[in-house]
Amino acid sequence: MKRDELKKVESYLQRKFSLPSISVRARPKKDDSAEFYIGDEFVGIIFRDDEDGELSWNLQIAILEMDLED
Repeated sequence: MKRDELKKVESYLQRKFSLPSISVRARPKKDDSAEFYIGDEFVGIIFRDDEDGELSWNLQIAILEMDLED
C-alpha cells in the first residue's frame, strides 16, 4: 500500500473507533497489505482489494482465546 493510502485508512479507523492510538504501518516486502496497531500492540492485517475496478480495504483481526482471559 502506498503512503497516502496508509494515512487515509489510518485516519478513517481513528475516527471510526474514536481511538487516536490506532496506526497503520507498511509491511516489509508486501505492497498489498499493511499492519494494524493499537498503540504498540499488533492487532491485525489490512488487505488492499482492487478487484473489478472497485477499491476497498479488508481488516482481518485474530482474537486468541488467551487474549480473552484477564
